[in-house]
Amino acid sequence: METKRYILAIVLCFLVLAVYQMVFLKNKPMQQAAQQSAVPAAAAPSLAAKPAAGPAAAKKEPGPAKATSLPLVSAASEEEITVETPLYRAVWSNNGATLRSWKLLKQLNEKREPLDLVSPRAAELGRFPFALETQEPEIAQAANAGLFQVSPHGLALKDGEKGELKFEYSDGNSIKTVKSFVFYGGRYDFDIRIELWKDDKPVEPRVIWGPGLGELAPVEKRQQFGGGNGIAVLAGDKVYRIPERKYSPETSVYNFASWAASDENYFAALFIFTGAPGNALFERQAVADKDAAYFLSVSPPQKGYIGPKEFDKLTALDYRTKKLINFGFFGAIAEILLIAMKWIHRYLPNWGIAIILITAIVKLIFFPLTYSSTKSMAKMQELQPKIKALRSKYKKAKQDINQRRQMNEEMMKLYKEHGINPAGGCLPMLIQIPVFWGFFRVLVVAIEFRQSPFVLWIKDLSVKDPYYVTPLLMGATQFISQKMTPTTADPSQAKMMLIMPVIMTIFFMNFQSGLVLYWLTNNVLQIGQQYIINRMMAKKKRETHGQRKG
Repeated sequence: METKRYILAIVLCFLVLAVYQMVFLKNKPMQQAAQQSAVPAAAAPSLAAKPAAGPAAAKKEPGPAKATSLPLVSAASEEEITVETPLYRAVWSNNGATLRSWKLLKQLNEKREPLDLVSPRAAELGRFPFALETQEPEIAQAANAGLFQVSPHGLALKDGEKGELKFEYSDGNSIKTVKSFVFYGGRYDFDIRIELWKDDKPVEPRVIWGPGLGELAPVEKRQQFGGGNGIAVLAGDKVYRIPERKYSPETSVYNFASWAASDENYFAALFIFTGAPGNALFERQAVADKDAAYFLSVSPPQKGYIGPKEFDKLTALDYRTKKLINFGFFGAIAEILLIAMKWIHRYLPNWGIAIILITAIVKLIFFPLTYSSTKSMAKMQELQPKIKALRSKYKKAKQDINQRRQMNEEMMKLYKEHGINPAGGCLPMLIQIPVFWGFFRVLVVAIEFRQSPFVLWIKDLSVKDPYYVTPLLMGATQFISQKMTPTTADPSQAKMMLIMPVIMTIFFMNFQSGLVLYWLTNNVLQIGQQYIINRMMAKKKRETHGQRKG
């Protein structure tokens, strides 16, 4: 068995997984079940979603026109209301009681200005976050067009403080709407209460967010490997993620949801149903001569969270909202690695140094496995002449089953005599793959690395190295490491393997510099580790030969 082939297969699998993660994001439709069913969006006559049947859905019997019973509650003119906390500055309009801007004060855009999570396209389309939808479009239109009375006319909250913003509107005829939001200083989450009445009867509206999320620069979006804009919905114990580019009516409606979010790699507008489960609809609106616009429409939530997908804040919020961060299949390992790096960052406030140190710690933990793998490969390398002799002896083993059985028996006997486990070279590598993959995922999705400088020319660990210095160093160190590692391949195969560092260098050219730094550090440590292992094995070999001579 040629261990090098196993290692090559493992590396190739890792590369395939990485490419898959970048290009083919998860798009698994929600499975229909008796207690959890999806309704195709195509069944709806318009963009308005169809909520569960209730008083608003009941068909009214024709009768005499109802006299005006509601007092008129309306503002004289449109105005903007600002909510400012240490983390964000939100601007609301009393026209429809909708959100016009939500700027994150600690997260910047490409112009180094506070990042706005309300898309500029909302103004172009005239559909703003927190507008309402109903089964009867005229009800939602009346509510969204109203000039709400608001109290107070602004909030400025410090850490630990809270304040309520209340919007009220009545058309003086049959429509009445109340929207209340309670904000907390130093937190991205807030409480929501939305009520809508028609002829003194409650109507269950839907709340929209969109189109999309934020104003990230195209350059930054291209260099993110965690996915573009889309939605994420927690229903049951599973998170369903649908990117905008994979929208389809079959995967657009989710019932029995615990929360739903419009999100991208680092940020989210999250809506939580703290009481009964809610439902979410992914909407696509065609726009003439432009890209389609996408909206998230949800049944009335009780809590919201608009901000970065920070692990600590989402964990503290609970409601299983930390699942919003897509750590992947080995999520538990990725979480442990992130927590460890955050602990290091508390004492050494440089995320690049945190990556280097945690890589070194992981390398140290796996040193015994690496040593075992290298020792097994070295023994296999020494045994290659005898293995080749056996294969020459049984030249017809591929066609003759008896010869193949005899050859395998003699080969296993040879392994046993020399104390070699044929799988000893690859099993330690297989054990380490979950950690490697967890490391990859945490460096891709953790917002802590966004716009975090390392040294000199690396100003942002979440985007590629602008001068390609680290990828080239990574390729060079991988070549050295590969030359130092024992191989069971014949000389021609060994030369072919030397192309791997070139492939890896090209592959990592446009990777986030944090990822490249991890792989470069891993290679440098591998060189040092391999040097120590080679010295240890050479010493042991000399001692063994000395005993034999004595």
